[in-house]
Amino acid sequence: MAISARDTEHIFERLRSGVVPERGLEAFAVGIDTQRNELHRQLAMAANGEGGFKFLRGGYGCGKTFMSRLAILDAQAQGFATSFVVVSDNDLHFYKFDDVYRKVVQELGTSACPRGALSDIIDRWIARVEDGLIASGQDEDSDDFDTKVKERMEEDLASMTGGKAPEDMARVLRAIFELKQQGNIAEASALISWLSGSENVAASAKKAASIKGDIGSREALDYLQGILEIVKAAGYKGLVIVIDEAETILRMRRDIRGKSLNGIRQICDAADRYRGLLWLFTGTPEFFDTQRGVAGLSPLHDRVAFKSMGGFSNPKQPQLELKPFDADRLKEVAAKLRELYPAQARAQVASKVTNDFVERLVAEVTTGFRGDVGVVPRQFLRQFVDVLDLTDANPDFDPMTAAGFEPKALTEAEQRLQAGRPLYEEEPEDQEGYAAVEF
Repeated sequence: MAISARDTEHIFERLRSGVVPERGLEAFAVGIDTQRNELHRQLAMAANGEGGFKFLRGGYGCGKTFMSRLAILDAQAQGFATSFVVVSDNDLHFYKFDDVYRKVVQELGTSACPRGALSDIIDRWIARVEDGLIASGQDEDSDDFDTKVKERMEEDLASMTGGKAPEDMARVLRAIFELKQQGNIAEASALISWLSGSENVAASAKKAASIKGDIGSREALDYLQGILEIVKAAGYKGLVIVIDEAETILRMRRDIRGKSLNGIRQICDAADRYRGLLWLFTGTPEFFDTQRGVAGLSPLHDRVAFKSMGGFSNPKQPQLELKPFDADRLKEVAAKLRELYPAQARAQVASKVTNDFVERLVAEVTTGFRGDVGVVPRQFLRQFVDVLDLTDANPDFDPMTAAGFEPKALTEAEQRLQAGRPLYEEEPEDQEGYAAVEF
C-alpha cells in the first residue's frame, strides 16, 4: 500500500524509541486480519446506533497497543471521532468518572484534528445548526439569527440526550458560541477547557457562562453522553474510546482496584444506552483471569469471561484474543519494514540486511528473553531499525559480524520477564475477590 514520506519517517522515529507509531500502522500489520475484521464489525454496529464494548486480550508483547492504535485509525477513516486513553496509576483512577471523562475528552481526535478536537467538533455542530436554520428559511443576516442559533442548540442538545444533558453543559455551549461571535476567543477556549474536564479554569470565564464549580464524578457520564451526541450531530458516525493498558489497575491498592473494576462494570452495564459509542479496553490474561483482576468481581467476569474450545476462540465474544508473536511473524514484520525503510543506499541495505540476518536477530533477541518470542517484539524492532540505520549510513558496516543483541531501556515488565519473574507479586488477599458496589 502507498504511504506518505511523512508517515514513513514517523513510523521509524517511533520504533527507534520503542513506541507504537500513531500513523501508518497498516503498512506493517501482520497476522491480525481476524481481529481487525471483528473490530470492523463492531464499528459497523456503532455506526448503526449500537452502543457496545470490546476487550482486547493478550500477553505482554502481543501487540494490544498496536491493534488498538490501528482500530483508532480505522475508525477515523470510517468517519468516527476517537479517543485513546492510557490507564495510569497516578492520574487516572477508573472509579472516578470525572478522571475518565477528562482524559477521554482531552484526547478526542478525528481524521481532520488528531488530538484536542473538541473545539473543532463544536464548531462543526454549530455550523450544521446554522445551515439547518438557513435551509428552513431563516435569514442569517437578521439581528436575531444568533439568538435562534442558541435556541436551536439547546433544543437539539435536550432532544439528542433525552433531556439528560446537565444544565451547566447547555449554559457553557451557549456561552462558547456567544464569545466566539464576539471575537473573545480566549474566554471561549477557557470554557472549552472547562467542558473538557479541566479544574483550572479562571472564575471570570465561569462567570461568563453563569456556572460554578467543575464537572464531578456523579455527572461526568451525563456530560459524556452530551459530548457523544454533539459528535454525531457534527457529522461523525459515532465515538470510539480506547482504554489501553487496563492491567495497570493490578498495580493499584486493593481498594482502588476494586473500585476501578466496579467502574468498568458500570460502563459495560450502561454501554447500550450510549448509542454510537464503542469502548475498547486492552488487558493481559492476568488482568482478566486472576482474582486480583476481573475474575475477582463476579458481575464483571460473568459478563466478559473469555472462553475457548479446542484451542479456538470466538472473536465475537466480549474478549478478542491476540495471539503471541512467533518467529515467522517477526520475520514477516521485518521484511515489511525493510521494504518500507526510507534508505539512501537501498541496494546496500538490501544486500546486507538479509533474511539470514533477520533469522539470526530473531534468535538472539529470543535468547535474551528466555526463549519466549512473544515478549520480544518491541526490543526486536528497536534493534532491527538500529541495524537498518547503521547499514544505510555506513558502507563498511556488516550486521552479520557486528556485536549481538543487547536489550535497550527495559520496562519493568520486560525486566521481570527476562528474569523469569511474574508480572505482579501475589498478595494474601488476592483470592478474596471484590464486592459489586454502586457509586
